[in-house]
Amino acid sequence: MMASKRKGDAAAQDATPAKRRNVSTETTSAHSAFRQDLFYQDTVSHFRTAYKDSGPYPHAVVSNLINESLLRDVRSEASEHIHFTLKETDIYRIHQSGDLANLSNLDADSLKRLPSLVKLRNALYSSDFRQWVSHVTGAGPLSGTRTDMAVNVYLPGCYLLCHDDVIGSRRVSYILYLTDPDRPWKPEWGGGLRLFPTELRRNTEGEEVKVPLADHTVNIPPSFSQLSFFAVRPGESYHDVEEVYHRRPQDGSDEDGGRVRMAISGWFHVPQQGEDGFEEGVEQAQAQRSTLAQLKSGAQQFDEPQLEFRAYDEARQVMNSTLTNIESDPPGQDDLDPDILTEQDLTFLLHYLTPSYLTPDLIEQLSASFENTSFVQLDKFFNDKFATDLKEYITKAEAESLPLQWPVARPPHKHRFAYLHSSEQLHRDDASPIARILSDLLHSHAFKKWLALVTAIKPGSLIRQDALARRFRRGKDYALASPYVGEQPQLEFTIGMTPTSGWERELGVESQAPEYGGEEVYMAGDDDDDESVHSTSLPQVGRKADPAVYKATGDDDDDGILFTNAPSWNTFSLVLRDKGTLRFVKYVSQAAQGDRWDIKAEVQLADDAFDGEDDDGQPDQPNGDTDEDGQDFDSDSAPSPTNDQAEANGDT
Repeated sequence: MMASKRKGDAAAQDATPAKRRNVSTETTSAHSAFRQDLFYQDTVSHFRTAYKDSGPYPHAVVSNLINESLLRDVRSEASEHIHFTLKETDIYRIHQSGDLANLSNLDADSLKRLPSLVKLRNALYSSDFRQWVSHVTGAGPLSGTRTDMAVNVYLPGCYLLCHDDVIGSRRVSYILYLTDPDRPWKPEWGGGLRLFPTELRRNTEGEEVKVPLADHTVNIPPSFSQLSFFAVRPGESYHDVEEVYHRRPQDGSDEDGGRVRMAISGWFHVPQQGEDGFEEGVEQAQAQRSTLAQLKSGAQQFDEPQLEFRAYDEARQVMNSTLTNIESDPPGQDDLDPDILTEQDLTFLLHYLTPSYLTPDLIEQLSASFENTSFVQLDKFFNDKFATDLKEYITKAEAESLPLQWPVARPPHKHRFAYLHSSEQLHRDDASPIARILSDLLHSHAFKKWLALVTAIKPGSLIRQDALARRFRRGKDYALASPYVGEQPQLEFTIGMTPTSGWERELGVESQAPEYGGEEVYMAGDDDDDESVHSTSLPQVGRKADPAVYKATGDDDDDGILFTNAPSWNTFSLVLRDKGTLRFVKYVSQAAQGDRWDIKAEVQLADDAFDGEDDDGQPDQPNGDTDEDGQDFDSDSAPSPTNDQAEANGDT
């Protein structure tokens, strides 16, 4: 079941809206495909009652739905004659087949290899079974001419994150399992269909809106010939597919080869023109309601966390890193030159940063690189003393349960991770290394000046900043793709604080080790036609991006990815992001050796940040992009910083 928010997935699922087939009228043939008692009145009443009384929203689970012999044949045909392609997006990692709705269009030779699959498809969309589903769910008439189904395979490491299935004319979602009938699925292998509850909240307009909670309340493990289904409800039918977990050493002789979660997933649609139950305009009205439900701003006010932009230059007291005395941070009379780090600035920053990053030569080098690529990455960002304290704190915290003061981001169809915001309350109550970074370092005037020097942006144009510590927990957390919608580009930086290893594979080295995920990805969005904007931001490489084609077997490298930032220790990555650029963090696999820890900050820029003039009205003097004769600086001729200093990477 694909996500309603994925435009690319919607196009793939509904690319041929007029698919039609001839519906069999042979009731006996259709009934023979199902369990014998399915159409008995007592059975129908039982499932209707169970559906109505279920939670967190109405759903039903039918065991042994299909004749065992038929479904075994379907499984064999799918394994032998259907080609599966590994596809990976921001929201799923799945081995997908083609759309099975077009079986009727296959040539005779191809159909000979899939006779059982054709029989199953005809049975599922037969008049009697559609009426059965309609009666149990109360969803109304269902189309028999518009079929919509596919075979998906989840191997260890595969998953599908939270969504509500609201796309187009879908009325009922279903999943029929084709797992190994001779090796029953174990719930501890994962792969369950998980349902998320919602709560009613009243927005500022006085309207009641449903807000999904961060965690599921129902987990339905796979089972051969089991059917799970529910009516599609905008803003309510949230669900995901739990990761199929890799085998662990303590699992003994169990092999991953048994963890093949094969299933047919699909949808019943509203009746099409010419069918019984067709109503003019119903499909359009449903699509409009779905769109309104997704875009309803009243629910967005309950997203957690909310952005909390704070000005750099606000008058406030900050801790220095010795924790023994207090110093005033706002700029004073001794800080008249914004292009120079004063002795006070350097003293403050040296409590945190590696000293080489404060030298004029390296700052000039980083500035030139950033002006050319809109991107720079530094290794060993924090000095040895502070980095040691930080690693000790994170390593200890990771071994313990989630700290009480770290809430979980939601709604889950957008993101889920533990987080800590920079705030005055945090500053007063928490003296941990992470709290000191958030409340002491990042909002300081000294750090603002350093950031301005590295980016060659006027200090006065760095207006406000939102900073957030994030912990992406193994087997739980992610952040789905979201575009930047501001008209003015903004700076974004990520401080990598992940102490564990094994996240990145060596180039050119094949490995059977699982991929852990957890990487932060920037991709070119749809709004990439304005050259005046893109001349100041991340270079747009290759075709326009779509999270639906983030990674697929056989794809070339021209995939719209601007750069990928894997979990790392003590790194600083800085980008200039413009309108439409997508950003997401991949789901962290349970097989990872640790959690992803980072600090994410967004810096708002003034409208005149790139107008080419200083505050005194004179043209900007480029920081490091001209030589002594005033000629253009050739970044290729500049010495590259070492890993002990910086890694400026323009290959996006």
